[in-house]
This record gives sequence, C-alpha cells and structure tokens, in this order.
Amino acid sequence: MTDVNKDLKELPENAYRELKPGEEYIPVLSPFKVYPEVNLRSVLLGLLMAIIFSAAAAYLGLKIGQVFEAAIPIAIIAVGLSSLTKRKNALGENVIIQSIGASSGLIVAGAIFTLPALYILNLEAHFYQIFLSSLLGGFLGILLLIPFRKYFVSDMHGKFPFPEATATTEVLISGEKGGSSAKLLLISGLIGGIYDFIIATFGWWNEVFTTRVFSFGAMLADKAKVVFKINVGAAVMGLGYIIGLKYAAIICAGSFVGWYVLIPLINYFAAGITLPVGANITMLIGDMSAEEIFTAYVRQIGIGGIAMAGIIGILKSSGIIKNAVGLAIKETFSRKTEGSVELRTRRDIPMNIILFGLIILTIIIFIFFWAGVVFNLVHALIALAIVMIIAFLFTTVAANAIAIVGTNPVSGMTLMTLIITSLIMASVGLSGEAGMVAALIIGGVVCTSLAMAGGFITDLKIGYWLGSSPYKQQTWKFLGTFVSALTVGGVIILLNKTYGFVGENALVAPQANAMAAVIEPMMSGKPAPWLLYLSGAFLSLILTMIGVPALAFALGMFIPLQLNTPLLMGGIIAWFVSTRSKDEKLNSARKERGTLIASGFIAGGALMGVISALLNFFGINFVNKEWFESNGAEILALVMFIVICSYLIWESLRAKKE
Repeated sequence: MTDVNKDLKELPENAYRELKPGEEYIPVLSPFKVYPEVNLRSVLLGLLMAIIFSAAAAYLGLKIGQVFEAAIPIAIIAVGLSSLTKRKNALGENVIIQSIGASSGLIVAGAIFTLPALYILNLEAHFYQIFLSSLLGGFLGILLLIPFRKYFVSDMHGKFPFPEATATTEVLISGEKGGSSAKLLLISGLIGGIYDFIIATFGWWNEVFTTRVFSFGAMLADKAKVVFKINVGAAVMGLGYIIGLKYAAIICAGSFVGWYVLIPLINYFAAGITLPVGANITMLIGDMSAEEIFTAYVRQIGIGGIAMAGIIGILKSSGIIKNAVGLAIKETFSRKTEGSVELRTRRDIPMNIILFGLIILTIIIFIFFWAGVVFNLVHALIALAIVMIIAFLFTTVAANAIAIVGTNPVSGMTLMTLIITSLIMASVGLSGEAGMVAALIIGGVVCTSLAMAGGFITDLKIGYWLGSSPYKQQTWKFLGTFVSALTVGGVIILLNKTYGFVGENALVAPQANAMAAVIEPMMSGKPAPWLLYLSGAFLSLILTMIGVPALAFALGMFIPLQLNTPLLMGGIIAWFVSTRSKDEKLNSARKERGTLIASGFIAGGALMGVISALLNFFGINFVNKEWFESNGAEILALVMFIVICSYLIWESLRAKKE
C-alpha cells in the first residue's frame, strides 16, 4: 500500500462501489498521518450531545414509538460548530463527537422498548436496574461487535449500502470540502427539514397517504382489507434512495406479500369464523381492520422470519465468527513480532483486552442478575447464559440489518428473547411477577446490546470511509454509553412520574406495551403464536433456497407498509437517475449528486425531528387535528410527495461529469 492520499477534501471515487481485484480504498484522512481526534473539545462535545439526545430520543420514542437516529443531527451540529469557530483539521474530531454522542439513540432504543413495561405491569422497578441493564447491554454490544469490524466495514466494501452511515459521512465531509457540495447539502437539508417540520409541527398535510381517501379505496379496505399506504416524509424517501432499488424492492416485496396476499387471504375466511383465532386474540377476524390483521398475524410471521433469517445469518457467518474468536485467542496468547506496526486506520482495541473485558463483564452481569434481579444462583446462571448466547449470536444479524437497510429489527429479536426467556424461566420455577421482572430486565440487556452492536457498525463504517482511528472510536464509545445509560435511566423514571405509560394523556410506549402484552400471558401459562413464528421461519428458509435475502424480506413483513413504500420510491428514483444516459460517467455523477441530496433530506428530517420533539415537549404544536386527519390533508400529502420526489429527480439530473 502506498501513500497516494494527499489530504483529500472529498470521498474517493471508489468509496461506495465494490473494489476491483488488487484495488485498495484510501480514506480521506491519510493512514500514514496523525490528525486531531480525541481531545478535551471532542470528548466534552460528544458527551454533551449524548446527554441532550438521550433525553430527546427517550421522550420521542416513548411518545410515538420511533427513536430517531442521533448520528446525523450530531454530525450536523459538529460540522456547524467547527465551521463557526473556523477550526482547521476538524474532521477527525467531528467523527469522535458523532461517535460518542450517537450512543444516545442506541441506548434509548434498547431501554425504552423493554424497561417501561415494568411500570406498565405495575412491577417494582429500581433506578439501578434500569441503569445497569442499559449500561451492561451497551458495553456488551461494543465488545461483541469489535471483532467483526474488519469484515463489515472493509471486507464487504461496496457490497452493503450502509444508508445511515452514507448520509452521516456526506454531512461530515461537506464540512471539509465546502463549495458547491456543502451548498447543495445545505439546500437539500433545509428543503427536507422544513418539509418534514411542516408535517410534524404545523400539520399542513398528513404524514401518510392511504387509498382510503377515495370511496372505492375505502370500500376495498373495508370489504377486502386491501389498502395502500405511503409515508410522504422526505427523510424516509431519501433513505430509500441510498438503500437502492435492489434491497428496497426486496423489503417492499415482504411488505406486499403481507398486505396484498396474507391479509386478504386471512380476511377471505372471516365470514365463516365465529370465534377469535390465535394466541391471546380477543377479536373476530371479521371485525378487524387490515392494520389489526397485520399486527395480530402478519407481523408475527415477520418476527419468525427475522429469527430464522438471523439463524441462517449466524450459520452463514459461522466462518467469520470462528475467525473472530480464533483471532481473539491467538492475539491473547501470542506475542507480536518486533517491527510489526499496524496502520492506525486498521487498528482495533487489542483482542486480548476485548477477551479480558468480556470475562469481567460476564462476571458483573452475573452478579447483577444474582444480587439485583432474580436473587437465586441457578436462575442467575440461566439468565446469564440466555443473555450471552443470544447477544453473541445475533450481533452479526443486527450489524447486517443496519448495513443493508439502516433499520435494526431489534424489537423483533427482543420479542423472541422475551418469549424464550419466559419459557425457560417458567420451566425452572421462576414465574409470576418475579418472572416478569427477570424476563424484562434480561430482555433489556439483550435489546440494548443488539441496538448498540447494530448502531456502532455505522460509526465504524463512517470512520473507515473518512480515515479515523477505530481503536479511538471504540475506546471512547464506552464513556458515551455510560453517560447515555445514566441519562436514560433518570429520564424514564421522570417520564413515568410525569406522564405514565398507561391511561389517558400517558406516553403510549408502543413497543414496551407490546412486550408487556406478550410477557404477561406467557408468565401466566398462556400460549404464544408458535405456528405463525414457524411459518415465518419456513418462509425465510424457502427464500434462502431461491437466493432472496431473507432478512430484508422478513424486515418488510415486520415493518409497517407505510414505512416500506417510500423506500421503494427512493430506490426507483436512484435507478432512474443513474440509467438515463449511455455515458456511464454521467450516470455515476447523477447518482452521486442524488446521494448528496438524499443525505440532505435525511439529515434535515432528523434534525428538524429533534426540534419538533422539543417543541412538543413544551406543548408547542400547531396541528389542527380535524384537518390533519381529513381526506384533503392526505390528498395534499400525495401532491407534496410528488413535488419532493420531482425535486430529487430534477436536481440529480443536473449533475455534470467531471
């Protein structure tokens, strides 16, 4: 490898494509030079971002069930501050700020999907239980992911789209190169941000268009349970552009099978069914809407599909897992030869430290379960085994999902963890309220671990593209995780005391309520929808046999339709703008310009989402509910979505080849 990097101000041409035989990727920051990365400024700013965004993400996540990704807004703030202070060589520092601060969204996702269920079920929950389950799960996710960094970020270069990492990288690099690229990113960020802000804060048009606005569509939805839905947000469509047509189409195919094959098929038999069908179902199928059929049946199939896709992924990556474990053992018990210095951009925390850290963490988790959760030696050992096995096996699945679609199916994997935990714990005599507490805290540790593993691969991919030092990102991630866990623990308790999670005017906490609904009957001896899980598992096996990525397809069945259809629209636009010319260089220039605009949409939408959440927190909201929920608002939503898509196409096609 030769030092061909001359302090680039933009990403190399081969950043997003697969490398040719013998070709190497040289990042923006030269591997042969040392740059400012970790210093008092970057660490303090990163920790400040972790505190602020942990609180904001926890509130928004418990209110609407969606945790915004903090990486992009933090990257925008970092770039803005370095530009404002005219700081030179700030790229390395900004990566560290983003990496430390992004711990917030990951810890929040792990905590709020499970731990509020303790309050929902009126169980006794202590601060130390919430804090430690988040902290230990976050640490576990970091330690388990590090051995897989090289495979995901380097060995698979150009094979995964990494949509969120792409958008964040474009934001960070724009601060370095400035000029027309920074201007375009700023303009598209403003357009996407204002567009999404108008929806969230002013409600001028609805966030989702459905075919129910037309009389024929309403009749079709009522009689046949067939309905089309699309989220018109600029950020979600921009995400689809970066994902690309291939994976967006597979995700949507999973959604379409659920909504246009399974739901109508289930409804076809509704007239002859006079009793509720399925585990813990209280409604007749004939009385259900398409959305209720999706939640009761199709989504369960999706969970089974995700679980089996995860198992298939584990088997497929068994070689990678074996190599990572082998490398850890080899590095632990062998001495390095003199003179062998690894480039800073390839250096991880030494594997012997990772292995030692995992041993210490395992002991601490065991003590936490024994002395702070189950108060029984055998139960603590079983709980420890569940956490370590599931977290270890599903780490690669979480990272793979983020690399493909930018969405981690952590709630689906956690739901499976809770079911498995409940079955095992009930079989060894731990049931009732004590069993529920144990299962939820075990689920919290696993959920946070998988959320951290999935999200941290984004940070490491950003660092790989830009040329950061991975071992510095990894080291300081622990501090960001500690501060985020401390903040989230306090915020959950505060929000429970202020609003609560059940009843009128409470925060809805949808995932936690779903976890509570699943775990209560299981700990009371009621059944789970095993046949639906099994059918999803077989579907993943069949898809694998015919060469279709099962995880992407199963994700489509699990994620609501309205969040998948804009991904397909974005993917179609990406294909359209990159195939209009016979000149491949022009096509490439158009695709790259579109990536910059789509990144702006995602960045603007994410940042304005935070502002909307803060305004909502203080009771500032100008949405007229009557208009927002009207057919007119939905029709206007479709018109505005066509406008924002047209802008992306028009602006992308204006690109000129270099």
